[in-house]
Amino acid sequence: MSSCCSTDGSCSTGAATTAPEGSTVYTVSGMTCGHCRSAITEAVGVLAGVRSVDVDLEAGTVTVAADGEPDDALIAKAVDDAGYELTGRAG
Repeated sequence: MSSCCSTDGSCSTGAATTAPEGSTVYTVSGMTCGHCRSAITEAVGVLAGVRSVDVDLEAGTVTVAADGEPDDALIAKAVDDAGYELTGRAG
């Protein structure tokens, strides 16, 4: 019998969500279309230290490449202000 849980206790129900080096992947709910992609890219992209933003509508994730460790609270506020909900780091 197979399980979606690994030996370290983490769970995965699909493809692994790994961020490119220097990037952080966040789970965001409420994204459904190109407008959502644009709104989040714009809202997060203007934050200090953010180099790039990649929105994956199908996976419900936003990958942020930043100079140094990103400020999760600041990114969450930008996503929330754009009308979506950042539910945490994917992984």
